[in-house]
Amino acid sequence: MNYTKSIVRFSVALFIFGGPLSFLVADAADAPVYKPPTRGAPGGRVGGGTRGTQREVFVLSVLAPDHSGFTTSEQPSLYWYISAPTSLPVEVTVMDPQGVQPILETRLSPAVKAGVQRIRLADYNVRLSPGAAYRWFVAVVPDADRRSKDILAGGAIERVETPEELKAKLAQTAKKEAPFVYAEAGIWYDALGAISDLIEAAPQDQELQKQRAAMLAQVGLPSITE
Repeated sequence: MNYTKSIVRFSVALFIFGGPLSFLVADAADAPVYKPPTRGAPGGRVGGGTRGTQREVFVLSVLAPDHSGFTTSEQPSLYWYISAPTSLPVEVTVMDPQGVQPILETRLSPAVKAGVQRIRLADYNVRLSPGAAYRWFVAVVPDADRRSKDILAGGAIERVETPEELKAKLAQTAKKEAPFVYAEAGIWYDALGAISDLIEAAPQDQELQKQRAAMLAQVGLPSITE
């Protein structure tokens, strides 16, 4: 599996998803409020929106902000979304900080279900270095012999050290409040991971679903229904 060339071609013609959004959003007072870092590099998210083939049409998006999102974790989870199930091959790639070689390149099990998907870097023994920014991509592959037809969505992630103030807050914070603390600190991937962990533990909790939807709306992501 080598579609680095596809990624390069795609990066030349970036398409940032935009337009009207339709969300079931929690009251702003009840949802984590993400405060983007002042030094986050622009252009973090590419692709997204309604895409597809003659066989299948779906919304494909990485759950990433439009700048390089932060994580304090050496092995964070990456989240992406597809609005309809697909039988097409799906590949996930994480590029090295130079954008030359993949540090992760994997094909997911066939018949991907609709909804929010999670990639745990720990499952692949992939570690992020402090202070380094990485680009990551999800590709739906309609034709393995014509990789220029790949349907791509991508984001950017940077591992940062945990500020002492944040460590102190987290030490005194209940698990259900962790998404709020991470979001306020501008640590996107940890905030998203924290709220998603809560949803996985209580999938019927609609309030948690609304809180995550509100977070995604803050960075201009498309409607997500689970």
